[in-house]
Amino acid sequence: MYIPPHYNNPDIDEVRDFLRQNSFGILINIVDHKPWGTHIPLELETDENGKDILVGHIAKANPQWKNFTDEAEVLCIFNGPHAYVSSSWYKEEEVPTWNYIAVHVYGTLKVLTEEETMASMLRLVDKYEKASKNPISLKNLSPKTLRQVKGVVGFQVQVSDIQATYKLSQTRADDHHKIISELEERQDSGSQSIAKHMKN
Repeated sequence: MYIPPHYNNPDIDEVRDFLRQNSFGILINIVDHKPWGTHIPLELETDENGKDILVGHIAKANPQWKNFTDEAEVLCIFNGPHAYVSSSWYKEEEVPTWNYIAVHVYGTLKVLTEEETMASMLRLVDKYEKASKNPISLKNLSPKTLRQVKGVVGFQVQVSDIQATYKLSQTRADDHHKIISELEERQDSGSQSIAKHMKN
């Protein structure tokens, strides 16, 4: 990913937190000589050696998994908030732009066993059910329902590189106050979130 130096975020702890909070990503590899992407939860975890990994699963009906190999590198893309920035908010004439947060994660992929896949699904559901009024657990579902795990392929990505772009008008320090003020007047969540990030 192209990252101008002033938009690069080298704070790996902040980026890891972003990945945990924005775990619905896109897994990309090559299928029949073309890039193929699947939109899925990709959970940031650590392996037995303390290394960063992403854990996920896709349907066996999805041909992408048939191109999973131990040697091939995959790309996982995570999008955060984004917002249009009008140049009418600047003190001097300039073109408009877009502020955003995005993270690209590269690594090699390993297919999980059925038992490992079920364990990862238990963790996934437990994480997201915490906020439910009536949380469920896969542990309480019937064997018939849980047989659906046979229809998915679990995997983990051994992370080799994390690239993070936090484009937050860093080159327009004189206009920051006005940009934040204008973004806060908008009702959409992207503008509100970008304004909040610009304040930090």
